[in-house]
Amino acid sequence: MRPLCLGRNRPSTGRPTRCQRRRTTSGPDPLLDGRLELLLGTGMRRGEALGLHWTDVHLPERTLLVRWNLTAVNNRRLYLGHPKTKASRNWVSLSSRVAAALERQAAFARGGQPPGTPLEGLVICQPDGCPLRPQGVLTELCRRSEELGLPRIGVHDLRHTAATIMISSRVPLAVVSKTQRHSTLSTTVNLYGHLLPHAAITCHPNASSGPAVSGRPAGEHRRDDRI
Repeated sequence: MRPLCLGRNRPSTGRPTRCQRRRTTSGPDPLLDGRLELLLGTGMRRGEALGLHWTDVHLPERTLLVRWNLTAVNNRRLYLGHPKTKASRNWVSLSSRVAAALERQAAFARGGQPPGTPLEGLVICQPDGCPLRPQGVLTELCRRSEELGLPRIGVHDLRHTAATIMISSRVPLAVVSKTQRHSTLSTTVNLYGHLLPHAAITCHPNASSGPAVSGRPAGEHRRDDRI
């Protein structure tokens, strides 16, 4: 790992930043919703999303490259390292919805600059360019869930939900495994094989068209940056 390297208009991080601020107003937050859209639409791990740089986002091709992982060492200093496995360092395809969320994020990051201006630095960050602390993302997610009257979940649950949605949409398990960037297909089968009969029922024309749920307790997946 190495100390966090920030791009253009990003302050130095010689010591831990204290730019994380709690949002005191309620209601929709477009930037927060975009962050959650990215996590839920790609299945990226929290650290991978927080370490994502604009130079690794290719919106015309609707792809992004996962090659960095942001962590808080001892819950203090922020560091950029590589993802947990070689398989995790890979390309991820973007749905039109995720691409649109990133376009909005890019427009905000450019400020008054012309559209198409190359961006540097982190995709998910504070308005002044400071990185978000991993714990701050969980705080935001809990706040947003409370506003919407949803059960409390962990950030890593979004990764499992992303896989569940793909399986319920009849995406081949091999594609799900590739998107989740598991080291082997057997890892995907072990984690989500129990969803296959459920997905078949959910996708039946006579079944409800609502989003599938994993069927696991919300608190079961608590450790972030796991599988």
